[in-house]
Amino acid sequence: MKSCITTDKLSAGYSGVTVFRDIDLEIPAGKITTLIGSNGSGKSTILKTMSRLITPLSCTACLDGQSIHSMPTKLVAQKLALLPQGAQTPSGITVNDLAEYGRFPYRNKLSGLTQKDREIVRWALSSTGMTELADREMDQLSGGQRQRGWIAMALAQKTDILFLDEPTTYLDISHQLEILQLLQRLNSEQNVTVVMVLHDLNHAIMFSDYLVAVKDGKKHCAGPPESVITPETLREVFQVEAAVVRHPVLDVPVCLPYSVRGQSFQKQNQRQDTQNP
Repeated sequence: MKSCITTDKLSAGYSGVTVFRDIDLEIPAGKITTLIGSNGSGKSTILKTMSRLITPLSCTACLDGQSIHSMPTKLVAQKLALLPQGAQTPSGITVNDLAEYGRFPYRNKLSGLTQKDREIVRWALSSTGMTELADREMDQLSGGQRQRGWIAMALAQKTDILFLDEPTTYLDISHQLEILQLLQRLNSEQNVTVVMVLHDLNHAIMFSDYLVAVKDGKKHCAGPPESVITPETLREVFQVEAAVVRHPVLDVPVCLPYSVRGQSFQKQNQRQDTQNP
């Protein structure tokens, strides 16, 4: 049975300031869920609280029906893995060394890696296409390769759930697609539940089964991309006027913003006509 994450009236924040409140979520097991919303809406804080990185101000997130914030750390690490935004690696660490860190939740303090541990590390490297780079130092790799190295470490934890906070930040379009296609493949082939935060709405649509739109620290709406990505939602959540059309290849919604909400829009040729009477 796959592990599941739920929240009930969850609230959290920093330094006594509430960032989000009363969030009710049920993350679909075995699916890809993406949190979307404008900057400062609270989506990354929600992700960090669900993954136990932040202590909630009220209520709790539940992992398989138990409060995740009261569970033993090692048990949580055997059920979910977290890849935070901008993860930093120690200087000189190799891809293989990093992947081996993923086995720590299963080891005793004085024990080394077992044969099973090494097999799992090899599987994680193979699944992320990092086998040939296993002996390379992380700081010698491209941004996309480093992200795959971190995902290999998360996979080596052998968890049912993988949390990622903006995994494509600072990557070019090719490496963004590479990482998102990797996550999609891990979801379909390994049945890993993926929960992530993305800023690119069209990538969120293309690679997600379920979207959660967050506005001002509250869940605005949630559901399949087809039901969430509408001109009305984009206007209310992102304060933009946008057309929603069908992708010509993937046959999914595509968001085409054209104006900030409340501001008039003129086509380029109309502006030129006005400027050159």
